[in-house]
Amino acid sequence: MIQYTKNILDNGLSVICNTDTGTPFVSVNLLYKVGARDEAPARTGFAHLFEHLMFGGSTHVDDYDFHVQQAGGDSNAFTNNDYTNYYVTIPAPNVETALWLESDRMQGLAFSEKSLDVQRHVVIEEYKQRYLNAPYGDVWLHLRPLAYKVHPYRWPTIGKSIDHIANATLEDVKNFFHRFYAPDNAILSISGNIDSGEALRLAQKWFEDIPPARYERPRLPQEPRQTEERRLTVEGNNVPADAIYKAFHMGDRLSDDFYACDIISDILSNGQSSRLYVNLIKNSKIFSEIDAYVTGDMDPGLFVFSGKLSEGVDIGTAEQAIQHEIEQFIQDPISERELQKVINKTEARIAYSEINYQGKSANLAFFDYLGDIALINDECSRYRNISVETIKNTARAMFSPENCSTLWYLKNKK
Repeated sequence: MIQYTKNILDNGLSVICNTDTGTPFVSVNLLYKVGARDEAPARTGFAHLFEHLMFGGSTHVDDYDFHVQQAGGDSNAFTNNDYTNYYVTIPAPNVETALWLESDRMQGLAFSEKSLDVQRHVVIEEYKQRYLNAPYGDVWLHLRPLAYKVHPYRWPTIGKSIDHIANATLEDVKNFFHRFYAPDNAILSISGNIDSGEALRLAQKWFEDIPPARYERPRLPQEPRQTEERRLTVEGNNVPADAIYKAFHMGDRLSDDFYACDIISDILSNGQSSRLYVNLIKNSKIFSEIDAYVTGDMDPGLFVFSGKLSEGVDIGTAEQAIQHEIEQFIQDPISERELQKVINKTEARIAYSEINYQGKSANLAFFDYLGDIALINDECSRYRNISVETIKNTARAMFSPENCSTLWYLKNKK
């Protein structure tokens, strides 16, 4: 059981603290409620751009990383479609340094054409290296707009087009910052060797004077139910083998559907005794790699099959093999032992993710953003309550042809 306190400052900043005296460190985690879902369709990639810009200096700090390192700490960040997360791990006596740095860039990021040019170039190079030039790097640039037609999940975190970042102006960037990077759109989560009263006192000292943005975000368009099978074939110039991706719509992160789908994905593909590995890699050698996973998005997400074909295998044959496994999953019995094995693995994964202060601070912020911070202690029970009957019903409803978007990613034969 993870113990925590939660307070909300007058400016809207949520402050969460978990005291862990078994470590000499503290993790300061600042979650901003902004991700790719909050971008305009013609201005995508901004949340990820800010992941870089936030380290480019602020009103009183020229070099963020320098001060973190001088205090014996380490920092990093990540962005996804739903939120952006910044975190600092630092010796407990120096925790105030981390709070000072985070508050300074929340209150006054250093905007300049030079800083924007530098980070714009970094992001563009990352876009080229990871998404355009890497094998299968642009899969989500094809699969997301195939599966989503209305919801902003239809573009990846990096953005729809490299031009959106290349053409970003200083005014565009400033407007985005002042809209989302404010105390009433953030969650400060602190875990480690610090008393909850002291954590609150320091949070008030460094953040309470920062004014809220009071931005009223528009309601996102909800993706309508998919009623027809969708297919797309693309060719890649630098891929070693044909690949196939099948995406099925599923429930949001807080729904029972998510937990059932997560268990389904583990039964199918978690480990070398899983069904897909045994049947499609080990026995038939149709695939060299095969996986099934859930995206776990805040709004209804995707259940994805992804596989790299073995040399000489026809992609139509490979897709039929996946479809056969789906049908067998729906028809064949699932033993209580098979289900319990997956649940045990899941509980171990959850426990491992919260074994240290950094994992606890990140998870506390995440579940608070979901709207159910108590889930950090209840999630294992949500998995245990999923029955074999629920799994079967979920699979029957989800794995229908009209709910599927299929991408064939073919090796260029030229």
